[in-house]
Amino acid sequence: MLVDDSLTVRTVFSRMIERESDMTIVASASSAERGLQELDNRRADVVLLDLEMPGMGGIEALPKILRASPDTKVLVISSLTAEGAEHTVEALRMGAADTMLKPRPGGFNDDYREQLLGKIRALKGLAPYEQPRPAAPRPAQRRAGKKPQVLAIGASTGGIHALNLFLRQIPKTFDLPILITQHLPDSFIPVFAKQMEVAAGREAVLADEDVEIMRGRIVIAPGHGHMVVRRKGTRYVTGLAFNPVKSGCTPSVDPMFETLAEAYEGKVAGILLSGMGRDGTDGADAIINAGGSIYTQSADTCAVWGMPRDITERGLATAVAPPAELADKILASVGADAWR
Repeated sequence: MLVDDSLTVRTVFSRMIERESDMTIVASASSAERGLQELDNRRADVVLLDLEMPGMGGIEALPKILRASPDTKVLVISSLTAEGAEHTVEALRMGAADTMLKPRPGGFNDDYREQLLGKIRALKGLAPYEQPRPAAPRPAQRRAGKKPQVLAIGASTGGIHALNLFLRQIPKTFDLPILITQHLPDSFIPVFAKQMEVAAGREAVLADEDVEIMRGRIVIAPGHGHMVVRRKGTRYVTGLAFNPVKSGCTPSVDPMFETLAEAYEGKVAGILLSGMGRDGTDGADAIINAGGSIYTQSADTCAVWGMPRDITERGLATAVAPPAELADKILASVGADAWR
C-alpha cells in the first residue's frame, strides 16, 4: 500500500513496483486517513508511508496502522530536512521497520528502485537470506564466555525499535560502556544519538579519532565510517575506518566487533538485533573465538531476521530472545564490577 499526498511520488512508486511479478499494489492513498480506511478492507504486507502530509500526518498515523494491522511492516519515506530526520528516527522508535529517503527531482533512478525493491522484499521475507531452510534441529545455545567489560550492539532494519526496548531495560546503575553501530543515513545519526541518550539515561557521543570509551557512556558509530576500537595503555579509544567491507554497509558492525574482540581480549558481550543482510556475522565469530559472548534477537520479534540469523542457526548465541529479555540475560551474566 502506498500512502503519500504527492500524486507524482505515488505514480513513480507504482511504476517501480508494478513491474515486479512478486509484488502487487493493493491500494494507493493520498492521505493517512484514507490509508487507514483502506486497511479496514485490504491486507497489506508492507505500507510505504510518507511522514509529512496534510491532516493526520505519518507520525500520528503510524501507531494506528500498527494497531489496525499488526503484521504489516511500515517503510517510512523521509525528506532530507532536519525535521524529516527527527520525524523518521521517531517513527523508527515507534515501530516503523525501515526508511527510504525521498530523493530530489531526478533521483528516482535505477539504483533507487533497486534499493526500494530490496527493502520491500526483505520486509516481506522474500530476500534470499530470509527464505526458509531445510528443517533442522533446534540450535543449541552456547555458554556465556568471559565476563564482559563492554557491550557492543549491531542493528539495522527494525533495530531502532529494538534498541529502545533493550536500553530501557538497562538500569542507570549499570555502567559498562555501550557501543552501537546502527545502519542509518549520516544525516540521521545526531538525532539517533539523542534518542539513545534518552532511552538509556546516559551520555551518548559519536565515535571519532581518540574518543575515549568510558564507563557509563554510549559511543555510536557515525554514518560516514566504521567505528573501530584500540587499546592505548590502560585506556580504550575509538577510531574511524573507511575501507570497503564484505557487507557493503557503512557503518559496518564487523569492524566494531572485530577490533573490540582484540582490544578487550574477548571480554565483550556482542548483541545482534533486527537487520537486513549478514553484517556482524564475521565480527561475531571474532568475539566468540576470543572467548566472548554473542546474544541475538529472536526471529519472531525481528522486522527482518537477517543479521542475527547465522549465529543463531549455528548454535553460537549465548541467548536468543526479544530485546528486553536479552538485556535481562546480559545483566544476569555480569559481575558486581559492572555496577556503580
